[in-house]
Amino acid sequence: MNKEELELRKKSPVQIKNKKASFEYFFVDTFTAGIVLTGTEIKSIRAGKASLVDTYCYITNGEIWVRGMNISPYFYGSYSNHEAKRDRKLLLTRREIHKLEEATKAVGFTIVPTLIFIDQNGRAKVDIALAKGKKVYDKRQTMKEKEDRREMDRAIKHY
Repeated sequence: MNKEELELRKKSPVQIKNKKASFEYFFVDTFTAGIVLTGTEIKSIRAGKASLVDTYCYITNGEIWVRGMNISPYFYGSYSNHEAKRDRKLLLTRREIHKLEEATKAVGFTIVPTLIFIDQNGRAKVDIALAKGKKVYDKRQTMKEKEDRREMDRAIKHY
């Protein structure tokens, strides 16, 4: 990911993050994928009505899917409204999918969505990460580092 892409992400009007994922996993590699949505789903995402809590990705028949993503039904949608927690297809190249599939065969690795954002063309994108699960002592270390950073920020603000 280059600097220009990071700037565009920061300017995105919608940024739905999976905060729990960075606590539960070490991120080995990240990818940006498109997502196949219906009309009411993209409207709900643009309104910020989505959640990545307890989501994960799986690969079947050479296609990658995200399971557990909650996109709330669109308020103004009528009979054509979508199902909130259905599986949604992600769009990656065949080479990227094959790389992820080979990596997840190893014990302890999984694919986790980390961020939903709207790109400069108005399309919803999902950042996914190849992740390795943390042990309990790794989580304690992460909490300690976070607390130390917080204390340093407080000390700087007082002076």
